[in-house]
Amino acid sequence: MKTKTYKGRAALFALLLAAPAYSAQGLAADVSADKIRETANNTLKALNIPGVAVVAVHRGEVILAEGFGVRDIATDEPVTADTLFGIASNTKAFTAAAIATLVEQGKLSWDDKAIEHLPELRLADPNITAELTIRDMLSHRSGLGLGAGDLMIWPNTDKTTADLIEGLAHVPVQRDLRQGFAYNNLMFVMAGEIIARVSGMPYAQYIEQTFLKPLQMQNTAVGFSNIAEGYDNVAVGTIEYDGELKRFPLDFLEDFSSAGAMASSVNDLSKWLLTQLNEGTSPSGEQLFSEASQNTMWNVTTPLAANGNPATQFRGVGLGWFVKDYHGVKHVSHSGGILGMLSLTTLIPEHEFGMVVLSNQQAFGGLTAITEEALEDLLELPDRDWVTEQQADYRKSMQEKADFALAQPAHKRPALELPNYAGTYRDAWYGDVIVALEEDELLISFTHTELLKGRLEHYNGDTFVVRWNEPLLEADAFIDFNVDRANKIKGATLEAIAPFTDFSFDFHNLQLERVEP
Repeated sequence: MKTKTYKGRAALFALLLAAPAYSAQGLAADVSADKIRETANNTLKALNIPGVAVVAVHRGEVILAEGFGVRDIATDEPVTADTLFGIASNTKAFTAAAIATLVEQGKLSWDDKAIEHLPELRLADPNITAELTIRDMLSHRSGLGLGAGDLMIWPNTDKTTADLIEGLAHVPVQRDLRQGFAYNNLMFVMAGEIIARVSGMPYAQYIEQTFLKPLQMQNTAVGFSNIAEGYDNVAVGTIEYDGELKRFPLDFLEDFSSAGAMASSVNDLSKWLLTQLNEGTSPSGEQLFSEASQNTMWNVTTPLAANGNPATQFRGVGLGWFVKDYHGVKHVSHSGGILGMLSLTTLIPEHEFGMVVLSNQQAFGGLTAITEEALEDLLELPDRDWVTEQQADYRKSMQEKADFALAQPAHKRPALELPNYAGTYRDAWYGDVIVALEEDELLISFTHTELLKGRLEHYNGDTFVVRWNEPLLEADAFIDFNVDRANKIKGATLEAIAPFTDFSFDFHNLQLERVEP
């Protein structure tokens, strides 16, 4: 690992002020690989997780990179250190680092206006369009709401990047630029397009040449379709539904591109962790990005509330990372989630410690338990039974899902005759949604999204409930048809019903207008 040198009294004083709060023994404690193994195995059973893979690095060494459980419940094949998982939004750290390399090459600046490099980009607010910077895009302060526009890429759609750019001009803006945090994937997709245009090569190719090849991350791919032909050590997602694990194959968010399309293994990610903890220098000694760039990515750009946690006095968003203090040390992290699969990356730079946990189930508490038990060892914190705590939270959440029932209106009003609702409805940013009448039943189809097809159940008046053909989406929604005084349908709006529906089902941002035949 590189060591820093300091010259002069002012620099020495700065070093003393920046010194981490070490334990009474002086240095961070060792992290036990056996303890991580034990926690991982306990977590599988406690949270009904088929398989996890874990990598931990400390003081420049890989102390553990292993798989636990099975990668596919249909075959019972084991998870290994080379099993590929979708790392979803952990892709964003690669995107931010790729921007950093272009900044260092003098090809752009963090504070360049996005339209300087993507001139056709428009947001619904012209002032935001004119002022939006790359830094804004990477720190979730664009003015767009949580997950706004995600239905253009989630679940997989047939839309091109050009379609996404065109659609963004119509996605509703929630607030002014830089006036608050709202996690948004499309801004990272746009950042990936900027990388492609400035570098002169597709985003996936730039990531491969800039990071994957130098780090010898030989099995990692940007996009499910780019996994090497014949490579079958690939995890398959699962979802607990009605008390049972259901297999849910998915292509790891191919459409999310630079916001979340990467597939990787813990063996490969060990090299990424070591590079992050060595200020951009790879294990082989190659400088992939500078210490200054890393400081920029790890500095708080968009503040977040600390939420009253006594272990955390500040939180915020950097560029591709979340940053906070945790028991007196800097804690850098990011999670990732797709339907049936989760990931969590955690770095404690002051103690040269990093960890990634990958899982083929949606019980995030399992990743939390494995990570927090390791941090207890590292930081010599009071013992907590994280597995038991997270098991209780998970069981509670699953029971709440099981108990969730749609409240029925006390006085139900009749609907119009069903043929009145059939037709094509168009949203300015998503496109066409078709409601069709077949055998006295209304069916709905989002024309760009294969998984978003279902049937309508009457709820009350001109409101119906959308029941998707794939119940594992857990995304049933209200559809409210807008009816004029002549009982003519003019349009419709949608809203997710359950509080546990993933935020990327941003139905509430749709404004469907009926298209006349």
